[in-house]
Amino acid sequence: MSEQPLSEEKKLENKASELEKRNKRRFQIELEFIQCLANPWYLNNLAQKEYFEDPVFLNYLEYLKYWKRPEYAKFIVYPHALHFLDLLQNPQFREHLKNYDVATEIHSKQYYHWLKWRHVEGGNVEGGNAGGRNVGGGNTGGGNIGEGSGQEDIENVNGVLK
Repeated sequence: MSEQPLSEEKKLENKASELEKRNKRRFQIELEFIQCLANPWYLNNLAQKEYFEDPVFLNYLEYLKYWKRPEYAKFIVYPHALHFLDLLQNPQFREHLKNYDVATEIHSKQYYHWLKWRHVEGGNVEGGNAGGRNVGGGNTGGGNIGEGSGQEDIENVNGVLK
């Protein structure tokens, strides 16, 4: 029995299916990488291995900024990742990440942020006080990164400001 050659329509369907699979895989890989950026220890490791010295890697970080758009950001579980993506555009921040103590300080501030901020009735976000420290940077009304959520503290590690 001889096989029939694939019709043009079937070939196009196969190509479209293959493209869809590749795009889905790319989406998953990029999402996983973006979320890793929320981990100060991972950033410290990248800095120590001099990834932030590679122009190709820096271009990749710039390219990934599309994840800040709402249609992509909704998939991100750790919103600090997007903030760190912005901070990684700063050469001084990248340089400071080589220091283990900086990663430790960032981790500590993140921990207290996550420990003390919670969602309350009505969708409002309320801030807490971590060991007498004002983790929320003085604004306890906002919950968005950079709006009284403790991000000021993260940005101000070793005086590195965006």
